[in-house]
Amino acid sequence: MRIRLLLILVMALWGSAFASSKLAVNEVPHAVAGFLRFLIGTIVLLVVLRAPRLPAADAARAAGIGLVGVFGYNFLFFLGLALAPAADGSVIVPMAAPIFTVAVTALLSRTRLSRIRMVGLTVAVAGASVFILGIPDTGSHRLLGDLVFLAAAACWASYTMLGAPLLSRLSAPTVTVYATAAGTLALGIIAAPELSDVRWSELDLGFWLNQVYLGVLPTALAYVLYYRAVSQVGPATAAAAMFLVPAFGLSCAWMLLGESMSPTQALGAALMFIGAWLNTRSEAPLRVPEPVDVRS
Repeated sequence: MRIRLLLILVMALWGSAFASSKLAVNEVPHAVAGFLRFLIGTIVLLVVLRAPRLPAADAARAAGIGLVGVFGYNFLFFLGLALAPAADGSVIVPMAAPIFTVAVTALLSRTRLSRIRMVGLTVAVAGASVFILGIPDTGSHRLLGDLVFLAAAACWASYTMLGAPLLSRLSAPTVTVYATAAGTLALGIIAAPELSDVRWSELDLGFWLNQVYLGVLPTALAYVLYYRAVSQVGPATAAAAMFLVPAFGLSCAWMLLGESMSPTQALGAALMFIGAWLNTRSEAPLRVPEPVDVRS
């Protein structure tokens, strides 16, 4: 029960991050916003956890999942926010990630999906199509942004699945520290050319308080708690908790940004929710196979 309550807290923090990150993207380039968030998060993790020992044999894998789940996901996440409303991202990412997780896990494990999961996948894809068709005619940027959010969801699903084997032998804080540090370094490299374009003196206290919030709570704390949940309840159950993110995300987007969805998008979101729920119902779990060791 305790780990499930922690998962709810994680989803609330991540839901709030869509609107908070959108506020940051309105002030600085998206690459810079992503780098600042994770730079603060990495510093907090290193101060609190003091760089726990990581076996040399696992260093490359920890860095690899950081490049996928921290750099890849957040580069796409912040790019999506620069193109589309935070409300869209708060629905697309948490609904698509469990679908990708189930589909890819079934493919890798060569497991035939049950009829209920096949129905779920079909409904979810239909919902995504309806959601995208319901985008108001406000130009092409919003559609592109929503497609970028889909790519971000694929990165997050990969991060969840790739991290599971490491978490079977390493602690969640250890994996999180090194994965986050690797991803932050890559974000910094991408953001470097744009750092000189930022008018730092014009950024007010509200901007920096928002960055501290994003770095400490939805990043440092939430990432550790999420991977702890993955290690205890498995990637499928942890990913299923993301159904809660849209409720928190849409609420924050409405309160902080005044954003909303069209009725057609709401229908598409409902179909995505149903499809994702059907794919993560309690039944025989899909096992992620151990990755092939290519070092030999």
